[in-house]
Amino acid sequence: MTTPAERYAAFRQRYADDGAALRSFRGLYDFELDDFQIDACRALEAGDGVLVAAPTGSGKTVVGEFAVHLALEQGRKCFYTTPIKALSNQKYNDLVKRYGTAKVGLLTGDNSVNGEAPIVVMTTEVLRNMLYAGSATLAGLGFAVMDEVHYLADRFRGAVWEEVIIHLPESVRLAALSATVSNAEEFGEWLGEVRGDTTVIVDEVRPVPLWQHMMISGKIYDLFMTDDETPRINPTLMRVTRDAERLNGGRGRRGYSRPGRSGPPDRAQVIEKLDAEGLLPAITFIFSRAGCQAAVKQCLYAGIRLTTERERHEIRQLVDERTAHLPDEDLAVLGYLEWRDCLERGLAAHHAGMLPAFKEVVEELFTRGLVKAVFATETLALGINMPARSVVIEKLDKWNGETHADLTPGEYTQLTGRAGRRGIDVEGHAVVLWQPGMDPLSVAGLASTRTYPLRSSFQPSYNMAVNLVGQFGRERARALLEESFAQFQADRAVVGLAKQLRKHEEALEGYQEAMTCHLGDFTEYSGLRRRLSDREAELSKQRGAVRRAAAVRSLEALQPGDVIRVPGGRRAGLAIVLDPGRNPRGNGPSPLVLTISKQVKKLDPADFPVPVEPIEKLRIPKNFNARAPKERANLVSTLLAKIGDRDLGKPARARDHAVEDDEINELRRRIRQHPCHGCDEREDHARWAERYYKLQRETEGLRRRVEGRSHVISRTFDRICSVLEQLGYLQEEAVTDEGRRLGRIYTELDLLTAECLRSGLWEDLEPAELAACVSALVFESRQSEDARRPKIPAGRAQDALTAMTRLWAELEGIESDHGLSTIREPDLGFAWAAFRWTKGHSLDAVLMDGVNGNELAAGDFVRWIKQLMDLLGQLGGAAPEGSKIRQTANKAMDGMRRGVVAYSSLT
Repeated sequence: MTTPAERYAAFRQRYADDGAALRSFRGLYDFELDDFQIDACRALEAGDGVLVAAPTGSGKTVVGEFAVHLALEQGRKCFYTTPIKALSNQKYNDLVKRYGTAKVGLLTGDNSVNGEAPIVVMTTEVLRNMLYAGSATLAGLGFAVMDEVHYLADRFRGAVWEEVIIHLPESVRLAALSATVSNAEEFGEWLGEVRGDTTVIVDEVRPVPLWQHMMISGKIYDLFMTDDETPRINPTLMRVTRDAERLNGGRGRRGYSRPGRSGPPDRAQVIEKLDAEGLLPAITFIFSRAGCQAAVKQCLYAGIRLTTERERHEIRQLVDERTAHLPDEDLAVLGYLEWRDCLERGLAAHHAGMLPAFKEVVEELFTRGLVKAVFATETLALGINMPARSVVIEKLDKWNGETHADLTPGEYTQLTGRAGRRGIDVEGHAVVLWQPGMDPLSVAGLASTRTYPLRSSFQPSYNMAVNLVGQFGRERARALLEESFAQFQADRAVVGLAKQLRKHEEALEGYQEAMTCHLGDFTEYSGLRRRLSDREAELSKQRGAVRRAAAVRSLEALQPGDVIRVPGGRRAGLAIVLDPGRNPRGNGPSPLVLTISKQVKKLDPADFPVPVEPIEKLRIPKNFNARAPKERANLVSTLLAKIGDRDLGKPARARDHAVEDDEINELRRRIRQHPCHGCDEREDHARWAERYYKLQRETEGLRRRVEGRSHVISRTFDRICSVLEQLGYLQEEAVTDEGRRLGRIYTELDLLTAECLRSGLWEDLEPAELAACVSALVFESRQSEDARRPKIPAGRAQDALTAMTRLWAELEGIESDHGLSTIREPDLGFAWAAFRWTKGHSLDAVLMDGVNGNELAAGDFVRWIKQLMDLLGQLGGAAPEGSKIRQTANKAMDGMRRGVVAYSSLT
């Protein structure tokens, strides 16, 4: 038991190592900072960069906020970057509350507020663009916070994080905040190489303990039992799930239970159970937008109400206030009244298909504790700060656009990381709903595994190439790309492969020793045997090809009435040719025949491994009807009468195409005369030789992999530069005027966009037509959407879209010549919606027409329109002097900036 004096001494010691900035920073919080937060803050104040990897809800952002505090104390700037605009808006509001509007700015593409403030919150893309443009706003920058830095694994946007990390001035200290990843030390080592001294701080302790459960038959069971600090699977849960499986007849893992059988509980029942157990508020993860909406309706129809009269009044007031600026006709289209009714009951959905303003309201109500049950897709787990007391997971697999894929331990950890509100809950709870075929052991595996490796998705792009060459020249640009985390990881992988290669080479030496023969050179002898085996296989293949070609020629010579023998298979036996079935397209004839069993069959070359010859000729009646059983029987009777028993049951004879081969004869002679042929241990040596050659093939493949991974990023960069040179965007070390325009276009299809701009495809288009065409460069249909032919505007827009697709095909060919494949085909699915919205059509009409015949979700519509407006703005800035594009693009954006689009603050 420590004395008060000892506790006070320890308290004093904890503060003794703090610098002045950290001491003043501590005073801003009404709680004690955790050790990992203090360690990170001390490292920043000492002049190091930091990488903090810690669980969701652990308070990593405190370290980012200290970087902000430190910048203000030192009279320098701090940029706080986030991966999504929703997080940027949230962080901006947090910092404004603390420091006031004069000191805090916001730059997200949509919003530009006080951009020259000492503290600016922005999306990572905005900072990347600033770095390439050499923006004056970078002057005085001392700190950069990269929140959710693990986003660099995102295959669509991950490269942006690496670009920023590599290109930030050396004087800028980086505070990188990441979810718990299993290779944090590797990532930190790379940061140290490219940014200088970097302190890596990994904290795996959740601030709120998490209990794992499974719900089955309406009851909640603990997943683990702890004996002597060692967790083990709850035996009661194992017994209950075994009993439930028997009731369900051992249905598969994605089976659905029949009435009267045990299965996943009704969603309304789940919420009622959680409420009864005191486990609300809860987020239920359902891996489908439609599923989220259906869950809310199920609870609504079940009459669930989770709020008090006072809470309902507060909810209605906030909802009406936050949506007051949205047009009444749009609210009607969006089902506003039913949505508000559900919110007043404490129920809500949350997914990307929702109107951003609606999602924002749900988030605010949930964090205030007014909404108690949210049904969400997994995107919520990657987004804003929205913790709950409990997290419910319906299934352990999800549709990834191509197939149903199992949840990974990393995904499971990320989803359940939302459970347990710091400062509110003593503990958090993760509840997996049992389904037929679900094994508690697999849930335990997910819950107890903490492997979530961070893998780079970095790839050079055309825009990146012209910007790098323009700023640094080609060689320096190439060297910079060699510093990427992607190349760092590739080099690490090469180290492992090289180690494996050395082991293979050592094993090859051992095999060579084992096959050594005292009579002569067994390597030479084994080589002769292998050459003989290869030559025999080659000749066998050639003979097979000759036989197939001869069989096809014999089929082509058949005439109606020829009687043939089908040599084997299900159709073996005599048959009468009704139609030779010659194929003008060159796929081989497919004769139509009448078999001896009176069936009409279509044959193909595969039925004839050997050539066929007619053994008889019949006259087929002029008006013969193959569909008439009687006529078929008569024709077969005619055949039998003509041939009798003489050819029945005789197999077709295969012709012997075997020929003597001089090379084979010579090899056999040399093998017989070789000294090793007389060795008593010849076959033993031969087995070792086979192992040797097999391992040698594997070793060569390994060697090619090592060579392929070395300098892989810079090789891709070289190929991209070659394409840019061919198209005139680069001239050796110089960036052309066209290249500088490309350097201002930040989109996945950057090169295609620049080519469309250069070719003048869009010069004579009206604003709505331009919007339709440019939409094809940003829109990408969801995998689940129908692939029906999209509806597109007629006239000039249609001509331009056709020309864009043709231009894409040309670029694809050029890329292929240079060993690249980076440009996807333009997607015309959103063209009609973009055209109509820009023209002034109502939200109802645009959403109903939708994409490829499917109704369009409001959230998706707003997101694509916002991205389209962003690219139109870029086109206006990149258009050549004298082009009409800038004016047309501005008019198009003006036409789009109305209704729900104008009032949506988030995307």
